[in-house]
Amino acid sequence: MSRSLPAGHLCTIDVLMLTIAAFVSYALRLERLDLGEHWRSFVLFAGVAPVVVLMLFGVTRVYAQYWRYASFHEFSLLACALVCAGIILEGVVLIGRALFPVVPVVPLSIPPIFVLSALTLTALPRLMMHARFQPSPRRWHRQSGNRVLIMGAGEAGAMIVQSMRLARQNNIIVGFVDDNPHKRGVRINGAPVLGDRHDIPRLAAEHQINEVIIAMPSAPGKTIREIVAICERAGVRARIIPGIAELVDGRFSVNHIRDVQIEDLLRRAPIRTDMQAVGSLIRGRRVLITGGGGSIGSEICRHVLRYEPSDLIILGHGENSVFAIHNELHRWLNMPRGADHTGGDGQYRSNCTTLHTVIADIRFAERIHAVFERYRPEIVFHAAAHKHVPLMEANPVEAVTNNVLGTRNLLDAAIVTGVERFVMISTDKAVNPTSIMGSSKRAAELLVHHAAKVSGRAFMAVRFGNVLGSRGSVVWTFKQQIAAGGPVTVTHPEMRRYFMTIPEAVQLVLQAATLGRGGEVFTLDMGEPVKILDLARDMIELSGLQVGRDIDIAFVGLRPGEKLFEELFLPGEQYDRTSHEKIFIARNASRLVPADVLALIADLEEAALSDDTPRTVRLLRLIVQRSQSTPHEDVRADHPPELASLRALAVSGS
Repeated sequence: MSRSLPAGHLCTIDVLMLTIAAFVSYALRLERLDLGEHWRSFVLFAGVAPVVVLMLFGVTRVYAQYWRYASFHEFSLLACALVCAGIILEGVVLIGRALFPVVPVVPLSIPPIFVLSALTLTALPRLMMHARFQPSPRRWHRQSGNRVLIMGAGEAGAMIVQSMRLARQNNIIVGFVDDNPHKRGVRINGAPVLGDRHDIPRLAAEHQINEVIIAMPSAPGKTIREIVAICERAGVRARIIPGIAELVDGRFSVNHIRDVQIEDLLRRAPIRTDMQAVGSLIRGRRVLITGGGGSIGSEICRHVLRYEPSDLIILGHGENSVFAIHNELHRWLNMPRGADHTGGDGQYRSNCTTLHTVIADIRFAERIHAVFERYRPEIVFHAAAHKHVPLMEANPVEAVTNNVLGTRNLLDAAIVTGVERFVMISTDKAVNPTSIMGSSKRAAELLVHHAAKVSGRAFMAVRFGNVLGSRGSVVWTFKQQIAAGGPVTVTHPEMRRYFMTIPEAVQLVLQAATLGRGGEVFTLDMGEPVKILDLARDMIELSGLQVGRDIDIAFVGLRPGEKLFEELFLPGEQYDRTSHEKIFIARNASRLVPADVLALIADLEEAALSDDTPRTVRLLRLIVQRSQSTPHEDVRADHPPELASLRALAVSGS
């Protein structure tokens, strides 16, 4: 079955339809089919009008639209092109009357009538093409199949109905439920609104409902939790479409429907993102993302791509993860408008963005400098890091070489090559750190603040807590333990952590990037901390199991470097809300940098590269203590960035 009519065939049909439209215009104007003395002017108009219209169709990319999935946008584009063509034709008629009086006269009313006739006749084959792929309404009245209720009679719910029908799956859409009383009884895409969430048990019994799809991308986690509980009491399966932040293009389809996850139960109200500010920051710029294949880095890649950078450089150490995100973004850039998002030299050029993939280890300074010299990034998002607390406790040298010295190498290259904005992804574990991982991230923050001072550029750090769904997170660990039959291990019954979803965290990172002027630490508002014990119970219940009967919870005690509660700000940091209600700023963070931080980092580098673990740990802790307990001198931008890197300044003793 053809997916769509080729543009060449559609153009031929348009020529025929436009010629008929010209004749219809004359017939309506003269109120007769016999054109008589107007025959010559009709031939002239019928020869010129299709040429003008087809030129406008080409300019407005009417033939580039995917009419199988046509919507209001595509037909409004068709109408605009025809209106513009009518204006041009009216001008041609007026000019012809003035300059060529011997040419047959075309009545002035013909072009406006032609626009209406042409719109009807050119839209007809496109409507037929669109309808060709719509399922017959009779199909939705059969008795067998998966009987579905959709919770949420809004735009997302309507899109899901349309997508499910196009997918031709074995689903019967019984109707909607929605808490808005004004929607009761109305029909959306042919499906009735039957009640609100409290009616789900009754409707499930009356209509033999098998599944409820929660189509409420803006609903907070508390609401999702209540709806899931109602579905459990009714004995029906609850599924969900993701929050709007999780989608690259904001469109929903049947492919996005999934089981309810812990991220949905902890979801907060949608974040207000100043898309204009983020777009102004990124559009047309060269953006480099370190750790681009990781959980956070890959999501930054997806969000940055929305804003059309000129170049997106994905830098990572793991080739498989970099390969995966490159292929995903490549497919997304090539996807025809309206199509469902299903799924050699590391470079791909789209209409506006060039993708580059770079396999590199940030610990190798020469390699990083070569990459920066080649691509000359203007904005850098630094998401590469070792992040697992117990592993870094056992491998402090690796934590230092990657998190501290790797960051120093990136800052060196950024200063020398003129990077305008550098955003380091930090963690709440860098606040009063008790772990090697947290201490290494705190040292990296100090380097960012120092680089901001010596360069005078917008270099900053953004802190947030645990990220739901990231590889190796507590959620990931709990899923594996549940799949293995338990037990689920919790360190302490009172342990609490701040949590964010990956898209939520990345949106706020991009927003914070627009606010920084240099030397700031931004901390994201992550809501209330969540008890890890409650998280474990929720995940067990979402898996259809019961605590104590199917899966046990075991308390194993705090691991080395762990704290019961994480903090958001250091003592001495003066913080306040920014213009964005979800972002805090520590305005005096750069004043907490020890005056001899570069000399200390140089000693730390020597110890780490010589694999002297005791000395590495001792120096790392000294750097953190010095940043919290000693008076600090202001670092001045006395060194031209194009002449001095942080490594050079350390050698010079500055």
